[in-house]
Amino acid sequence: MESTESYAAGSPEELTKRSPEQHDSSEADSAEKPTHIRFLVSNAAAGSVIGKGGSTITEFQAKSGARIQLSRNQEFFPGTTDRIIMISGSIKEVVTGLELILDKLHSELHAEDGNEVEPRRRIRLVVPNSSCGGIIGKGGATIKSFIEESKAGIKISPLDNTYYGLNDRLVTLSGTFEEQMRAIDLILAKLTEDDHYSQNVHSPYSYAAGYNSVNYAPNGSGGKYQNHKEEPSNTVTIGISDEHIGLVLGRGGRNIMEITQMTGARIKISDRGDFISGTSDRKVSITGPQRAIQQAETMIKQKVDSATERATE
Repeated sequence: MESTESYAAGSPEELTKRSPEQHDSSEADSAEKPTHIRFLVSNAAAGSVIGKGGSTITEFQAKSGARIQLSRNQEFFPGTTDRIIMISGSIKEVVTGLELILDKLHSELHAEDGNEVEPRRRIRLVVPNSSCGGIIGKGGATIKSFIEESKAGIKISPLDNTYYGLNDRLVTLSGTFEEQMRAIDLILAKLTEDDHYSQNVHSPYSYAAGYNSVNYAPNGSGGKYQNHKEEPSNTVTIGISDEHIGLVLGRGGRNIMEITQMTGARIKISDRGDFISGTSDRKVSITGPQRAIQQAETMIKQKVDSATERATE
């Protein structure tokens, strides 16, 4: 698909600098089989991966030999404000590229937090629904074995029917860097066995830009998008714990700005100390058409849930 940001890999001389690891012949054949992996990153993290003038992503491609592509700005995975990164190449190249990206994002997060303890992190892989059965296995046997072998947490989301034509699910991995990478090795090897999986490399971002801010109308309207402005507007107020308001706002108001841009809803948060009666919850008023309100409410709750999930891991 053309709507991607792609950067050319470095020179052949740079690519041959990597010294290949020793494998037996069967492992080497498997490692050379073409494959790809897709995962989600925040808009801010995407900028960090690209680097100034594309310098970082070009360096990572040169070091790994993999091709690294990002969905465009505002081209998010449905129901989120996260962009999609796709890494393609041999299994070895894909894993190396992924390690470089995750290590970069982790080091920046580490520098921000100033924490010496190795944190438990999450990575969300985008996997076609048709390929999830192979990861789960009969009676859940395969996913159980992957969890036992890698020591990582592995959760597969249900298929979200809210979004018309969405055939992908999120596979969330939690744990230390080593645990996650071991889980990815196992999952990627399983996915690469699936011939249908390789076909998805040709349409990595089959989500229209602004997918979340408009509602697809599969009712003979020729694939046009409904405009929220034509719908009646109202206001819904929800309560968010005072301690979690920062997650909704984001650094410099970034999160709330993204949600507003994505959904078209207007969001107002009550002043500090202005709580819903009898609670310590701040008032979050969402104004707009009903669908915009529902989308904004879902995204706000996702911001809070993902942070509280990380805190309990």
